[in-house]
Amino acid sequence: MNDIIFNFFKELPQDWLIIIVSAMPVSELRGSIPLGIMMDMPLVRVFFLSILGNLLPVLPLLYLLEPVSNKLRKFKLWKRFFDWLFERTRRKSKLVEKYELLGLIILVAIPLPMTGAWTGCMAASLFGLNKKSSFFAVCIGVIIAAVIVTIFTLSAKGYFQYV
Repeated sequence: MNDIIFNFFKELPQDWLIIIVSAMPVSELRGSIPLGIMMDMPLVRVFFLSILGNLLPVLPLLYLLEPVSNKLRKFKLWKRFFDWLFERTRRKSKLVEKYELLGLIILVAIPLPMTGAWTGCMAASLFGLNKKSSFFAVCIGVIIAAVIVTIFTLSAKGYFQYV
């Protein structure tokens, strides 16, 4: 099974690989920017493709997460999953609860595990924030995160070239 997945991604054009990695939960652009830089892709291309990919799931998450999770919660397995997911998000989202949209920008911008656009969308849904405003807050957070991750990756790459 791993070979099938590896071969699938190996055959993808680099641009699509960056978009897919940045659209996935957990990795998001925190994974796609270092990946693109390690593949020696042009920096500007990696930067913008990563932002694009990271923003692709945002509108569907903002508008569909609540109704879909409400429907699926009728089943015991899904209820436990969404209870766990929303409780974890609630714990990670104290900034959003306190500062709303500014907190959402900060949550998305922090380039640490379990922060980012996916968690930001869950937090916006969880706290009932306006969807349009949340979309723009997530966009701002994603751009800030992209700048931070790019600077960090380039700094680390420069450091490891001389080690």
